[in-house]
Amino acid sequence: MTLTHHTVAIQQVHSILMGARHRGVDAARVLARAGIAPSLLESPLARISQRQYALLIRALRRELRDEIWGLLSCPLPPGSFGQCMRQLVRSATLGEALREGFTSYHLLLHDFVPRLTVQGGSAHVQFVLRRASDARLDYAVKAFMLFAFNASSWLVARRIPLLEVDYTAEQTNTETSRVYQVPIRYGQAHVGMSFEARWLDLPVVQSPQSLREFLAGSPANLIVKYRDTSSLTERIRRLLRKGLGSELPSLEEVGETLAVTPQTLRRRLRDEGRGFQQIKDELRRDAAIEYLLHTPLPLLDIANRVGFSEASTFHRAFKQWTGVAPGEYRLTHGPER
Repeated sequence: MTLTHHTVAIQQVHSILMGARHRGVDAARVLARAGIAPSLLESPLARISQRQYALLIRALRRELRDEIWGLLSCPLPPGSFGQCMRQLVRSATLGEALREGFTSYHLLLHDFVPRLTVQGGSAHVQFVLRRASDARLDYAVKAFMLFAFNASSWLVARRIPLLEVDYTAEQTNTETSRVYQVPIRYGQAHVGMSFEARWLDLPVVQSPQSLREFLAGSPANLIVKYRDTSSLTERIRRLLRKGLGSELPSLEEVGETLAVTPQTLRRRLRDEGRGFQQIKDELRRDAAIEYLLHTPLPLLDIANRVGFSEASTFHRAFKQWTGVAPGEYRLTHGPER
């Protein structure tokens, strides 16, 4: 296993299921289609794979006939995203695509309005609510923003570097800073994101032909396709992955390898909203989950491969990370087929 994928917090599953539950859909049936054990919902620290999350999105979309999974007052008709993207690949620039895309969704969205403004060299995308917010609407807006960001990056074939991301809620324990790789500003007037206005002039390089492949791979590629692999966080994660089966290097040793002082390393990680110990723990956790999901390896072998010499120590750490013991996690899921 040369690559360890990030995993998805179970809270994301709770949130995305809110629309289905509101409409009286049997959540257990939808979870089964995605290969997610309902018992995992009882553990607040549980994790699922990116593949499972993408399958859950697809199952909800088909079950509810709604591209925003029952979270809004009116459904988004199936195919609306694809129809919009077919227009946007004909745009000349990213700015033109964003304005045209948001105009299209103004006709479909009844609960919020996406807006693009430019001020002082910065482009601001904001999502202005048309009704009082609730948990379902809040999650729908954040999901729409993530998909808009990844679709925009795909249109210009590069990740758009963000300056900041705004949330209306007060600070919570989320993984948003890892997804966008900028610190999150909480308690703001609107959910939104900002980037340098010059990126609006980037040419759209995709075509109707490449769009067919893109849509065939959605929603999975809308979740992870344009993760910033050049970020310091991802560079450290790849570096640590090479030595995962032994004692991981210290912050000072990583800094020496990357020719960066420990002080600069800490500051740049803080700018990305991450911490060094956090990166190490998340790597071990995600690697362990991949081994449990994809291989029949004994628990002791998995423990050794993620840097633990004893199964009991690995057992305690995994339970602390996910809320369930590794054996229970494997029993619940079994290797993915």
